[in-house]
Amino acid sequence: MRSLRGPETSSYILIWAGVALVLTHHLVAAALAGFLLHALVAMAASGLSPRLFRPERARPVALALLLLHLSRLSATFRKVVFAQVRISLVNTILTASYLLLLLPLAGIHLPLAKTLVMLTFVTGLLPVLGNLLSNTVIEVISLGVSAEAAMASLLFLVLVHKLEYFLNARIIGRSVNASIWEMLLAMFTLESLFGLPGLVAAPVLYAYLKQELLAAGLVGKADQGAASA
Repeated sequence: MRSLRGPETSSYILIWAGVALVLTHHLVAAALAGFLLHALVAMAASGLSPRLFRPERARPVALALLLLHLSRLSATFRKVVFAQVRISLVNTILTASYLLLLLPLAGIHLPLAKTLVMLTFVTGLLPVLGNLLSNTVIEVISLGVSAEAAMASLLFLVLVHKLEYFLNARIIGRSVNASIWEMLLAMFTLESLFGLPGLVAAPVLYAYLKQELLAAGLVGKADQGAASA
């Protein structure tokens, strides 16, 4: 395979970066909307909203139940977000080891390696999909260097992507009192039903469902203890 050098490499990278930017525009907007919704729900559940949710106002039973469920959803979302930060840190450390240590030892130097490490952390804050985005950029840049670099990056990134399934199940599962097999089953089921959006939403949806089951007493203490093991 012919290697790309100089201006040709820059043009190739810019084209793919533009494609990635267009594809992720809607996703970033949806993520920001999700964080805003989480903040509004947290304010409403804690009585900080100035009019509708005043603590001194008598609340109908339906509204009280709605706020209760929204507060649980808010708490679950917050746990998943902080767990995703830890997952992103692990992915970033692995990617930095590959780009800044393993490849240079093999005599391969990718351009913008440090920028790619930073990109891995930022996009890694998006569950599963963020890892795919950073992996795509790394693979495109590796392809512009040499066929050997592209093959090595593809192998490494596939392994890291599969590892993220278990990282999500382990780290997020511990945060929401769910076992690894529960989280993996939820992720694979929602992925098969709804594709990539289902896979991204699976940790939050299942974690919220688990909290509702615990609160309703449908999951006993023995199940909860086994889940947290």
